[in-house]
Amino acid sequence: MRINAKFITSAATEAQFLRPEKPMIAVCGKSNSGKSSLINLLANQKNLAKTSSAPGRTRLVNYFDFGEFLLADLPGYGYAAVSKAEKVKWAKTLDAFFAHKEEIAHVFLLTDIRRDPSEDDLSMVTFLHYHAIPFSVIATKCDKLSRMQRKVRVRAVANGFGLGEGNVVATSALTGEGKDALLSKISALLNLAP
Repeated sequence: MRINAKFITSAATEAQFLRPEKPMIAVCGKSNSGKSSLINLLANQKNLAKTSSAPGRTRLVNYFDFGEFLLADLPGYGYAAVSKAEKVKWAKTLDAFFAHKEEIAHVFLLTDIRRDPSEDDLSMVTFLHYHAIPFSVIATKCDKLSRMQRKVRVRAVANGFGLGEGNVVATSALTGEGKDALLSKISALLNLAP
């Protein structure tokens, strides 16, 4: 798959959400789980999505055109250092986004491979199951573990989410590990898309 990705727009409200004419993949996860880094990895660009060491930077839905599909980067959830009002606003944005589930081909749910799923992660999975939205768990930052530790952690992450290990892809934005597996998954999704 040849990718020539570009940023399209940011949306703060439901009225600004794009109504895609091609398959759309949503990227969600806790604040600082590596969403922007994953987008840059897939795009083969360093700064397409703005990364930050401070969690909670993505506050809008950011749309990227990847040619054959759109990618929607959703606000991170679960960041403690934002106000309650801001958290409520993010939750409303996510609810409004997922209200148009027929427009979402797949969701990549990101989680740090070194951590067990949080309550927020499990709530997200429950939500996706309830609404029958297909998803895969992307276990990021796998370069921080040895090859043996990775296998153990992929199994632990899969078990934590109540999924099979085949539904968890270990990735590293630093080394590029897992990129081919993700691109294969995206190709398969695009072949299934109506």
